[in-house]
Amino acid sequence: MFETLPDLIDNLPAYLGGHMRLSVAAILTALIVSLPLGIVAARNPVIARPALGVASVLQTIPALALLALMVPVLGGMIGFLPAFIALTLYGVLPILRNTIVGLQGVDVTVREAARGVGMSPAQSLMQVELPLAAPAIIAGIRTATVWVVGAATLATPVGATSLGNYIFSGLQTRTWAAVIFGCLCSAGLALLLDQLIAAIERALKSGERRGAIGAALATVLIPALVLGAASVINTRPGDGADAEMARAESGLSDQPVVVGAKSFTEQYILAEVIESRLRAAGAQTERRDNLGSTVVFDALRSGEIDVYVDYTGTLWANAMGEDAPIGRHLMNAAVTSWLYDNAGIVSLGRLGFENAYGFAVTRTFADANELETISDLARLTSLSIGADPEFFARPEWERTRNLYGLAEGVEQRSMDSTFMYDAVQSGAVDVITAYTSDGRVLAYDLVVLEDPLGALPPYDAVILLSADAAQRPAVARALAPLLGAIDADLMRQANAVVEVERRSVSEAAQLILDAVEP
Repeated sequence: MFETLPDLIDNLPAYLGGHMRLSVAAILTALIVSLPLGIVAARNPVIARPALGVASVLQTIPALALLALMVPVLGGMIGFLPAFIALTLYGVLPILRNTIVGLQGVDVTVREAARGVGMSPAQSLMQVELPLAAPAIIAGIRTATVWVVGAATLATPVGATSLGNYIFSGLQTRTWAAVIFGCLCSAGLALLLDQLIAAIERALKSGERRGAIGAALATVLIPALVLGAASVINTRPGDGADAEMARAESGLSDQPVVVGAKSFTEQYILAEVIESRLRAAGAQTERRDNLGSTVVFDALRSGEIDVYVDYTGTLWANAMGEDAPIGRHLMNAAVTSWLYDNAGIVSLGRLGFENAYGFAVTRTFADANELETISDLARLTSLSIGADPEFFARPEWERTRNLYGLAEGVEQRSMDSTFMYDAVQSGAVDVITAYTSDGRVLAYDLVVLEDPLGALPPYDAVILLSADAAQRPAVARALAPLLGAIDADLMRQANAVVEVERRSVSEAAQLILDAVEP
């Protein structure tokens, strides 16, 4: 862990700053919404019941699902806004519920005494009821704070910078130090904010208004200080005059280009390669990693990102909604045409390899059961298949099962792709839907079963440009040398650098750049 610590610390200001900005903004907004609504609802049961009902329903939606739903709701927008809205909704319930409970718990005789001494309803609320209900309300705020800070780590797949960047990338690259570091930082932030709110509560109880104001200011100012530090640390020093001249000649001098990536190792590597090419051409790049498959496509269509790598089979099934695969060249032509006609997206071209699904087993299991093709699996009376969560919802799984007559009783076990290879090697599952360009296929000596009936479509890797990026010829010029230059062997080697040798994504990307660049 210690050898990776410097790199983890380098990213801390940006990740922590993004996480704090997102969390604090969501908590404050949830407070602004929930407190007035709770005050009104506490006096009016007609409002209280539906308000609590809606908040409770929102709370039952898993945080990751709520975050992902915000992207299509906002027209493909990714980043801060969809994460902020989702986390705000997630933080409403505990504050709203505790406000209602706290105010309704104030003794009726106390309210009557307040009116008896001539207080108006507003004076009774501010001077008597809210102070008495404050412990319950603050408890709700503390609960919401812990929930929101924890859920904010899941904002990474919708393009919002957070401490989840450590966790998601660490899981995919098997960098456990990054996962632990991200979890510890998230837990530490939750405890810090919780204790600041507790300090406000203690100060209010003791009547120390200065202490309460100081703690409240600290809660707001600490994120601002972290964000300021992040902006200073992440400022890149200027290059030399020769580099500036080269950038000016490229036509991309200081132009912003946002590079997207899905949440697995190969995507990190290719995004790093694309970013390196664009930076060399003078572009100011920004990365959005760990995006979901549909999220990244919607973001490209809406212009939230400018370029990323996708796969023809994924686009054929997910974007176009097609079931039956067709030949490689026909599919590429059909996908290219559909993308431009329906989304304004330009397919720049194929990189030269495909990363297809392949049903893989250990060599021992293949030899023991005489397995060579997918059809041989139908002979097995008991079978468990491990796949990434997306596969079993895709049309090719239904097609494979029907074409090869796989039993209805096949055990389907969804898991993160990080754990699939270890699962099949250890015997936890019999078969996995491996990625054919994954370096672990060779490293683990897995046998990829043949697909004679063509149930699985081609998955050629292609570079996609948003409509805006396609209008900038310099972007295409910078990326053109990558087209047709990355074969399956080179991609497997690069993937193995990270997944097998446990080296960095930058080293894997450099392996490809050295092979591509003269």
